[in-house]
Amino acid sequence: MTTEAAGPSTGTSRFKLSRGVTLLFAIACGTAVANVYFAQPLLVTLGHDFSISTATVGAVVTLTQIGYGLGLFFLVPLGDLLDSRRLIAVQLLLLATALTAVGTAGTATLLLVGLATVGLLAVVTQTLVAFAASLAAPEERGRVVGLVTSGVVTGILLARTVSGLLADLAGWRSVYLASAVLTCVIALALYRLLPSRNSAPSAPEGYGQLLRSTLTLFARERLLRVRALLALLIFAAFSALWSSVALPLSAPPLSLSHTEIGAFGLAGAAGALAATAAGRLNDRGFAQRTTGLGLALLTVSWLPLAFTRHSLWALAVGVIVLDLAVQAVHVTNQTLIYALHPEAGSRLIGGYMVFYSIGSASGAVASTTLYAVAGWTAVCALGAGISLLALFLWAVTRRGTANPAAPATG
Repeated sequence: MTTEAAGPSTGTSRFKLSRGVTLLFAIACGTAVANVYFAQPLLVTLGHDFSISTATVGAVVTLTQIGYGLGLFFLVPLGDLLDSRRLIAVQLLLLATALTAVGTAGTATLLLVGLATVGLLAVVTQTLVAFAASLAAPEERGRVVGLVTSGVVTGILLARTVSGLLADLAGWRSVYLASAVLTCVIALALYRLLPSRNSAPSAPEGYGQLLRSTLTLFARERLLRVRALLALLIFAAFSALWSSVALPLSAPPLSLSHTEIGAFGLAGAAGALAATAAGRLNDRGFAQRTTGLGLALLTVSWLPLAFTRHSLWALAVGVIVLDLAVQAVHVTNQTLIYALHPEAGSRLIGGYMVFYSIGSASGAVASTTLYAVAGWTAVCALGAGISLLALFLWAVTRRGTANPAAPATG
């Protein structure tokens, strides 16, 4: 964890991004993003405790995703303007405060406001991704983004396992209170170990101009627009599964516990392997092939998922395939768009992830509403349709959105 000569694009002392430091980024990302997903296996319990109906319980997830979307646009770009280390530490401490508020909420209103705030501040995950990418050498950026994103994937999926286990052992409130303590510890570790980074030389002057420049990047870069739309679709499909699967699993005849429902996150954690592999393939110039294969697998994954009520093995297979597919495409998207303008990495990733949040929120509310009306088969049909649409979008746009950094072999 030593420093080298100053890097030209970051305006900071060049930090040696060792594997240990990269793993720290991954752990921090996983810890932060897990907070957005803790509620998913708890929906039935939260609905009961706060008198929220099955048709509207998806709002618990949707409001968190709305907060996340707002944070992506209004907070993540600050990484291009402020000292990233201080920004990350402050956001984590505020996140710990919001988690404490959720864990002690006495009414549905306080719960929902607290969860929206948790979503708003959990975007520190993307500030960390952009910071890690800025510290990586260009020829290793895909690998670094892939490894850090594997931490995000692991956090998202193990969140359900940890949440279900803690809820069964000590009640759902313990999930958020334990996370608040862990978040404070992570904040201290990051502040002590990461380098300070001033704003990049080309960063806009002033917060308003910073936000306007994010919109300008979307208007200028076709690749960013296409990859953002792909993010919206793949995470709408992802959220359609994970926001509603607890409903059939907790209902008769399965009647699984929180711990048993959360355990399926362990199967999905295989997506972390796809994240690392996709980053390496992108470094070798295979971004388009990785994207096409990932979207094809995403579409196919809904076939075994449709048999969830008849076979938990079918659910496990579907979860593994779906999560592998989503994370392969997601890592490829992030690596491609960061290469467009590395000096604007936080704005690019933050803007891209707004579409992720829109997709996640839409998938959550659509799937839970559809489940209440038409059941699990309809949810699977919805997910398959969204996945097929993403595959079609990639097919008709692939020739105009080549990798701006890697050799044109993909």
